[in-house]
Amino acid sequence: MQQTIIARTAQKTLNETEKTMKLTVNGSEHSVVATPDTPLLYVLRDDLSLNGPKFGCGLGQCGACTVHLDGKPIRSCITPVGNAAGHKITTLEGLSAAYLPKLHPVQQAWIDEQVPQCGACQNGWIMYTAHLLGTVQKPTDSQIRSALSGLKCRCGSHVGILRAVNRAAKAMEQS
Repeated sequence: MQQTIIARTAQKTLNETEKTMKLTVNGSEHSVVATPDTPLLYVLRDDLSLNGPKFGCGLGQCGACTVHLDGKPIRSCITPVGNAAGHKITTLEGLSAAYLPKLHPVQQAWIDEQVPQCGACQNGWIMYTAHLLGTVQKPTDSQIRSALSGLKCRCGSHVGILRAVNRAAKAMEQS
């Protein structure tokens, strides 16, 4: 299924720096019109209405905007959409695709452990955890802390996050 989205629909004409780019997001192909240097986060949220990735710092430091690009976590607030064209993008909304009708084990563990407080940063923690558990089957607490070290949570949910990561690792091992 292909959808064409015109970025910044308030504009009546395209300016000379805008291009049509094809994005594969959560398994669906989309055509978007934007300048190649537009942050991927803006296109995902504003043009494709995907609200999983959040705008946190806008500097790639907090991780709230994390998505997977070809299976690896990236900060979408500092990734130009032009660099993401032609690659597979997975957002929080698409993470559970392989597990339907259930949630991804990491998402379920977050719910079971009641991790979120304000929830602003949870997208990044979940996306990085999903990547970690996709590459390391039984991570140690040290490996978990290392893999998640660049993420920020102002609410102090770190203990719940560690419990949820361990719960998800066990669930993925059993499936």
